[in-house]
Amino acid sequence: MNSQEFTKYERARILGARALQIAMNAPLLIKISNEDLEKINFDALKIAEVELNSNILPISINKPMPKKKVAALKRPKVAKISDSSKEDSEAELEKEIIEEGEIMELAKPEDEMDEENLGPEEQ
Repeated sequence: MNSQEFTKYERARILGARALQIAMNAPLLIKISNEDLEKINFDALKIAEVELNSNILPISINKPMPKKKVAALKRPKVAKISDSSKEDSEAELEKEIIEEGEIMELAKPEDEMDEENLGPEEQ
């Protein structure tokens, strides 16, 4: 794969990985004279860039591409409810709530306990 085909993110990742290898004393894959090394101050990133530009790095990128499917989107069929039937169902639900619901009373101050009166295990 040519270095022109890499994205800038892939190129940065490849250069970083190879520069780390070179910094850890990995052998160079390209012959560079001592004069050239002195010009670039023995910079591992510059050496990795020279190797990448010479297409000598045995690194490949696997780019999985999404499968393109061509299908028409179908809208789910929803049964239309008329206003009168909607009102009837709401009335039935309201009637059911009234029949089954319990009436709650307000708490009286005598029923509530102060924290001062609670024992240590109840706090």
